[in-house]
Amino acid sequence: MAISELAQLPQTALVAVSPLYRSTPLGPAGQPYYINAVAAIDTRLSPLALLDGLQAIERRHGRQRGAVRWGPRTLDLDLLLYGEAVIDEPRLTVPHAEMAQRGFVLRPLADIAPLLRLPNGETPQLLCEALPRSEMAGMWLVAAEEAGTCL
Repeated sequence: MAISELAQLPQTALVAVSPLYRSTPLGPAGQPYYINAVAAIDTRLSPLALLDGLQAIERRHGRQRGAVRWGPRTLDLDLLLYGEAVIDEPRLTVPHAEMAQRGFVLRPLADIAPLLRLPNGETPQLLCEALPRSEMAGMWLVAAEEAGTCL
């Protein structure tokens, strides 16, 4: 549902969606597996307006920001990139600060844009290949029906 809501943001069009991946969660033990994907959009929204739109989608899906870092959540939408922009503001850092170390971000990003040049010149595919095997070990493809998603 969140993917279809991305396409409904004002001045925004959905361009591509990666396959869904199940991964071991970050943070406190005992959380259910996460379902991860990356979506590419074209938007005329400013970066902060887009962030506000993403957070509004999260709230509609029951997301409550709490004191537990990386704790359980119903939905987590991150703004990974905004064209070639480099943004360092109190509410937003783009490219996403930890993107290059996270297989659950790089693998789906590489699926839809393997040769995309990040602001540092790297590609998602090369960054993904450079990750330690342990970072990729807890990930596997998931059928949309299994994830409870209608694509």
